[in-house]
Amino acid sequence: MKNWKSVGALALAGKAAAVVLAMSGTAWAQSITMASTTSTEQSGLFGYLLPEFKKASGLDVKVVALGTGQALDTARRGDADLLFVHDQVAEEKFVADGWGVKRYPVMYNDFILVGPRSDPAGVKGKDIVGALKKLAAGNGDFVSRGDKSGTHAAELRYWKLAGADAAKGSGYKECGCGMGPALNIAASSGAYALADRGTWLNFKNRADLAVLVEGDTRLFNQYGVMVVNPAKHPHVKVQDAQKFVDWVVSPAGQTAIAHYKIGGEQLFFPNTGE
Repeated sequence: MKNWKSVGALALAGKAAAVVLAMSGTAWAQSITMASTTSTEQSGLFGYLLPEFKKASGLDVKVVALGTGQALDTARRGDADLLFVHDQVAEEKFVADGWGVKRYPVMYNDFILVGPRSDPAGVKGKDIVGALKKLAAGNGDFVSRGDKSGTHAAELRYWKLAGADAAKGSGYKECGCGMGPALNIAASSGAYALADRGTWLNFKNRADLAVLVEGDTRLFNQYGVMVVNPAKHPHVKVQDAQKFVDWVVSPAGQTAIAHYKIGGEQLFFPNTGE
């Protein structure tokens, strides 16, 4: 004769185990990992944007903030589900090489050259190339991120345009660090630095630093978003990652980007439809 109490207990235990497994599976599905840049993170954008996305989707996004080059490497290793970065040439190559599914333009802001308010190198104006020529010729103190980030890639392009990619002057130093730390070094040492405007607006420790070069069309800074290709890494949470992409390029996501401001100043400008 069967012990029905034992059978019942086993059945209940089985149901409980199934519920636990279902819950753990749901928890696993409810978070995605995004490799992104220190500029988007340190500007405070994600602190505003991601809670809005969670309201719309129920999904959490874990951000790994790195330089764009390192973020792309993280995705190539399969350690992220999607990318939110700002080096269009590198992003397009990432997709062309099969690592990303599709690149979507999301938003833009601009780069600026900051430096001592007294501007000892005399670079103030709208010409980033002319400013770097002066810094190289005068051995002006310049802090480069030197971290293969999108900002670093842009900086190297400007040095090349200035004809000074191999001779930036004795004042040129690489910190191998994010945007915030690079600005801290520039502020404490009275040096110049290329920065994205979003991080600059959220940067509190400015000391004597001021914006000296802005408005050059070459300082345009475009951001893109991509889902990592599951053909390379089958464990990638493609559907949930695509939900973020679809949301951030939708009117709701684009409006959220436009609404993020510091001191009344808009940091990023949505342009997925342009």
